[in-house]
Amino acid sequence: MRTIPAELAKRYEAEGWWTRDTLGDLLARGLQAAPGTEFRVHSAVRPWTGTFGDVELVARRLAEGLRARGVGPGDAVAFQLPNWMEAAAVFWASAFLGATVVPIVHFYGRKEVGYILESVEPKVFVTAERFGRMEYEPGLCAGVPIVGVVGRDFDDLLGDDPLPGTIAADPAGPALIAFTSGTTRDPKGVVHSHQTLGYETRQLAGLYPPDRDRQLTAAPVGHFIGMVNAFLIPVLDGAPVHLADVWDPGKALGLMMSDGLTVGGGAAYFMTSLLDHPDFTPAHLRYMKYAGLGGAAVPVAVTTRLAELGITVFRSYGSTEHPSITGSMYTAPEAKRLYTDGDALPGVEFRLAGDGEILSRGPDLCLGYTDPDLTGAAFDGDGWYRTGDIGEVDGDGYLTITDRKADVIIRGGENISALEVEEALLAMPGVAEAAVVAAPDVRLGEHAAAFVRMRPGDPAPGIEAMRTHLERAGLARQKWPEELSAVDDFPRTASGKVQKFVLRRDIAAQQT
Repeated sequence: MRTIPAELAKRYEAEGWWTRDTLGDLLARGLQAAPGTEFRVHSAVRPWTGTFGDVELVARRLAEGLRARGVGPGDAVAFQLPNWMEAAAVFWASAFLGATVVPIVHFYGRKEVGYILESVEPKVFVTAERFGRMEYEPGLCAGVPIVGVVGRDFDDLLGDDPLPGTIAADPAGPALIAFTSGTTRDPKGVVHSHQTLGYETRQLAGLYPPDRDRQLTAAPVGHFIGMVNAFLIPVLDGAPVHLADVWDPGKALGLMMSDGLTVGGGAAYFMTSLLDHPDFTPAHLRYMKYAGLGGAAVPVAVTTRLAELGITVFRSYGSTEHPSITGSMYTAPEAKRLYTDGDALPGVEFRLAGDGEILSRGPDLCLGYTDPDLTGAAFDGDGWYRTGDIGEVDGDGYLTITDRKADVIIRGGENISALEVEEALLAMPGVAEAAVVAAPDVRLGEHAAAFVRMRPGDPAPGIEAMRTHLERAGLARQKWPEELSAVDDFPRTASGKVQKFVLRRDIAAQQT
C-alpha cells in the first residue's frame, strides 16, 4: 500500500473526515434506524420485495454461517452478482464480519474473473448460476474454499441464527478491493479502507439534492459507484432501495409512472436512453428533476439538452482510485454545472502538473493497488495521485477535463484497457499492428474504435469477424470495438510511437 503522510492522516482525523467506524458500524446503525425501509428488486428473472430488516436478517445469517466456517477480519469475500438482494446480503455480511469485500461486475468474462480470483485468493466466492451471458464455471473458482451459487446452494451458507453486532476491524485496514480496467492488460485491484470508503459515502451523499425522491439504481453493484449508491448511501439516509438488474429504458419509464421512481443520473447514457425511447413523454420529466452526471465523458450537447428540458444538471469527476475529486452542487451557477466538472470537494486537493495532468489527494483516495508496482507508479511520497487525465482550471477553481493521458476508454462508466483489446486484435490472422482509442459516443460518452495495419497481402477483417475473434478470446463484450478501420500506416512520433491523440482527433472531427 502507499505511504500516507502523517500530517495528512492527522488532518483527516481532526476534521472528522476519517473516523474509527468500520463499514459494519455504519451499516448497523443505519439499518437499526430504519428497518422498515423498502428494498425492492425489479427483475424479470429474480424479483424480490422486502425491507431493510429482511435483507439484514439474510446478511446476518450469512455472516454467522461464514464466521462458523472461519471467515473473519481481513479475509476476502468476492461476489459476482447482478443487482439482486443477495448482492446486498453478501456485501453487508462482509462488512459485519470486518472482511474485505471484492465486488466483480456481473458481465465480466472468464478472463477477468479468473484473474481477479487468482489475484486476491478470496476465502469466499458467491455468484449466480446463470444470468444473461454470465454462467457459473466451477473451474474458475476451484481454489476458493467456500463457494455459494445463488439459485442453487446459496442458502446452504446461511447460519441458523443471525450474527449479533459487528466484529471489530481496523478502520484504516482494507474494506474493499474494486477491480477496474486501465492501461494494463489485466484489471487493476484498487484497495479502499473503511475510512476512505466511509468518507466517500458521506461525501457523495452530500452532493445529492434532498428532494431526489425514490431512485432506481441500474448501475451494476459489482462496480464501485453502483455498489455505493445501492448499498451504502440509502442506508445512511434511510432511503428506499430500488434495483434493476438490467438497464431497460422502457421498463424504467414504466416504473416512473407506476411506482413514482426517479432516475437521477450516472453515466450520460442512462439519461439519453430515456429521452430517446419511443415511450418517453413530457409527463416523465417530473421524475427526472436532476441529472448528476459522471463516470464517463459528459458531452456538452447532453448537458445542454437536459437543461433545455428543465432538468437540473450537475457534473462530477473522479475514478475508482479517487472517487470524488471535483463536483458541482445542484445549486451552483448553471454555466459551471453544464460546462465544467466542478470544483474541489471538501477535503480534496488537486493541482495540475507541468503537462496539464491532474494530481489529486484527499480523504477518499484509495490505499493503493494490489500490485505494488502500480502503486509505486501512481502515487508519490506526499500523497498525490497521478490521475492520467489532463485538465484546465478556470478563475473560480472549476476543473474541466480536456484529454486523457492514460490509455483507457470509458464506455458508459466502465473502463476499457486499450492495451488489452490491442493484444487480442494482434492475435487475429494477418494483423501486424493495432491501435484502439476512445471515440465520442452520444449515448455512452465513449466507445472503443480500432485501427489495424495488415501484413502485406492479407485482407483486412470485417467487424463481424473481429467480434467473433474477440468472443473466442473471452474478452467481455463491452470491450469490443464498435468501429474498425484498416490503415496503411499510423501517425507516429519521431521514435515511432503511434500518436493516438491524432487518431482520437480525426475520429472526433468525422463526427462533427
